[in-house]
Amino acid sequence: MTNRMFRTVVLSQLAFVVGMLANPALAQDSGKPQDEAPAPGEIVVTAAKRAENLQAVPISVSAIGGDELSKSKVGSVDALVNKVVNLQLTSIVGDNTPIFALRGVSMSDYSLNQSSPVATYYDEVYKGNFAFLGVAMYDLERVEVLRGPQGTLYGKNTTGGAVNLISRNAKIGETSGYLSAGYGNYNRFDVNGAVNVPLGDKAALRIAATYSHDDGWFKNVVPGMPNLAQTSEYGLRATLNFEPTDRLKIVLRGSTSFQNPQNYGIFAQPENVNRVGLTEWQIASNIPDKRRARTWSAALTANYELTDSLTLTSITSYDKGSLHFFEDTDGQAIKLLEIPYDDEANQFAQDLRLTSNTHGPFDFILGLYYAREKVFNSTNFQIANGTDFNGDGVINAQDCIDSGIYACQFKNRFDQVKKSFAVYSDVKYKMGEHVVLHGGLRYTHDKGEQTGFRSDMLDVNGNFIANLIPPSNLAYSTDNLSGKVGVDYQFDRGNMVYASISRGYRAPSFNAQAFFSPTELTIAKAEKVTSYEVGAKTQFADRRVTLNMAAFWYDYRNQQFINVDPVQATQTLLNIPKSRIYGAEADLTVRASDHIGFHAGLGLLSTKIIEGTVSGTDVAGHKLSNAPTMTANLGLDLTVIDGGMGKLSLHPEMSYQSSQFFEVINVPRLEQKGYALVGGHIDWESANGRWNASVWGKNLANEHYFTSRVDLLAGFGFDYNHIGNPRTYGITVGTKF
Repeated sequence: MTNRMFRTVVLSQLAFVVGMLANPALAQDSGKPQDEAPAPGEIVVTAAKRAENLQAVPISVSAIGGDELSKSKVGSVDALVNKVVNLQLTSIVGDNTPIFALRGVSMSDYSLNQSSPVATYYDEVYKGNFAFLGVAMYDLERVEVLRGPQGTLYGKNTTGGAVNLISRNAKIGETSGYLSAGYGNYNRFDVNGAVNVPLGDKAALRIAATYSHDDGWFKNVVPGMPNLAQTSEYGLRATLNFEPTDRLKIVLRGSTSFQNPQNYGIFAQPENVNRVGLTEWQIASNIPDKRRARTWSAALTANYELTDSLTLTSITSYDKGSLHFFEDTDGQAIKLLEIPYDDEANQFAQDLRLTSNTHGPFDFILGLYYAREKVFNSTNFQIANGTDFNGDGVINAQDCIDSGIYACQFKNRFDQVKKSFAVYSDVKYKMGEHVVLHGGLRYTHDKGEQTGFRSDMLDVNGNFIANLIPPSNLAYSTDNLSGKVGVDYQFDRGNMVYASISRGYRAPSFNAQAFFSPTELTIAKAEKVTSYEVGAKTQFADRRVTLNMAAFWYDYRNQQFINVDPVQATQTLLNIPKSRIYGAEADLTVRASDHIGFHAGLGLLSTKIIEGTVSGTDVAGHKLSNAPTMTANLGLDLTVIDGGMGKLSLHPEMSYQSSQFFEVINVPRLEQKGYALVGGHIDWESANGRWNASVWGKNLANEHYFTSRVDLLAGFGFDYNHIGNPRTYGITVGTKF
């Protein structure tokens, strides 16, 4: 699709929606005002830090209810990309630790010390480091995906957006719960459950847990070696809800998770050299080490109504996590390139905000945010550790000394501390009956220290040979002022059009991939995005049809980018000075009747680098990574039986993603072609709602596709690739009480 055609489509769609809104004859059945209770199937969100109907929030946000997530077997955050348009991910760090890209804004860096420009929140607690993510997609109330820069409403400033996971709270005065168990191919076994118990008339406790295990879908053909891409994990969460007075509500959450599967596998190409005799779903790997990820988290959320129109909210949290895995980087049963990674992190954060709800023309949010993240990181770059370079019959230190690179290990390590302090605000003012003005400012002060960075050359047995980067320290201190202004027009029937200008900011970053020279120790400059957005939120036909649309233009400055030299595999952290992004989204939901529903999403995207050089190549005019031109999803909800024998419903689903690159040089052979994923579930629920069963399937056409690609052909003779999950299916049965 050409740029001119793209703009024409976006503008014509918006003109159509505005025309529908402005014409009372066409919009006469558009529904009730937005402040009334949601219709069946609608979701109340807290994207703007107030409980509001999704249709009343002048933000491009997609929300998915917890029941839908559970029935669709969305058990990891990775699977959200099939539910939300213009959301992509790179799985280069493994399952449940995704690197999200939203509207083309991405983190082109897989270092374990980095934080994504698309923030991930668990119950309003920002999870920056990969070590904090863990297992979280269970017993959820909903997931909200906010597109565009965030800063005036959220504790952490981000350039790309936010993914909010909201767990179910404990309900006072209620004894309830559920339990489900499932079995699927690859010998997969799942158990999920929760129990809610009252503790007197002012408190309640909710315990939720999940467990999953399978044998791994990446078949390892090396005798005696385990299959890769296994699942082996559990998560446990306890939630205490305490309401001592009508004005004070306290929620204490504690959780832990553990993952210990066989690690992901690398699909190494070209096939005629590296994959002779192997099918698409087979690998020859010589590393038996398991992946190990442990998380601990505690968060205290307190809401105190100072007056009938003023609430003070405090969120205090502590996170601790560790992530260790040994990557068979060459994807072969040889010791050509292998990398163990180690990441240990802890974080303390405090978010304090004052929220007004006057029901008058003026309301505001004023907040303070502080976070301290401490990280220990170590990476061991093992090159050709199976090579007898000097031909003396043994592989030892002399081979490394003679070659300078073969039969060597290059191990770095460092400590990192990042502190962030911010003051943020968001205000809205209603002018008359229809026009609402929005605005907000944010001041952020970030400090970072990288201490004790050193890199050593070791032999194949881990014995010291030479120090390549002596103990070094780096630091930065930066200030940023960002904000947002906007206006929305609210029609009599509750529909809305809105426009906004906002700026997001991402703090500087340290390079974790320096191995060979002190010159590789660099700090990437702060990243900034200025967003121009217009949108519409509409409902028609007695609120049975919902159509939400948005169009946007981004001025993208200093994208932080890890550049991998394809010859020497050296890695430098740099900035791409300037890019531009524009695009649009549309989400459509139709409730034709109580038994028939339809939902669809369409995302359009155009990206171009305006200025930048990577590995000596001028990349101006190239596409950004993780930015397909089109993404789409659709699904049908059809109830075929609803009576004394219970309810039987069908839910086919499909998602599509057009071609994209995972790197900015846009190497033709590394382009991922467009593909579609087909799946769905068939559900049965007893007439009394107590028993349920589901048959589900994902990627039923067994589509083979890549989720990340890195050019290592010139230096190592292969391209490094991650692939998506193959066909999976199973059955789940459960009960509620």
